[in-house]
Amino acid sequence: QVQFVESGGGLVQPGGSLRLSCAASGFPFSNYAMSWYRQAPGKERELVARISTTGGDINYADPVKGRFTISRDNAKNTVYLQMTSLKPEDTGVYYCARFVDYLARAGSWGQGTQVTVSS
Repeated sequence: QVQFVESGGGLVQPGGSLRLSCAASGFPFSNYAMSWYRQAPGKERELVARISTTGGDINYADPVKGRFTISRDNAKNTVYLQMTSLKPEDTGVYYCARFVDYLARAGSWGQGTQVTVSS
């Protein structure tokens, strides 16, 4: 079965950094583009970034451009999100997903990891 385990979240001050990890299993990881999305209370989910199968093509949402970096290690079935210059509006639960599943609002999801940016 398709499974994801997100980790690395926490409480950080504005301007700080966090590195999120997503360990995937149950499918041929290297055959799928991956993504990170986030959701804050009372708000719709928001795509943060996506990365192609090999990492050669990457896209970011405007609010995180220049601050976040998505990467993947296909040998480890893991996708990462390096977050720098964090802002309070980055607060939310962060999830990873296969990009096709994000677009279709389908597929499996993990527990997510909480990111809180506050003084």
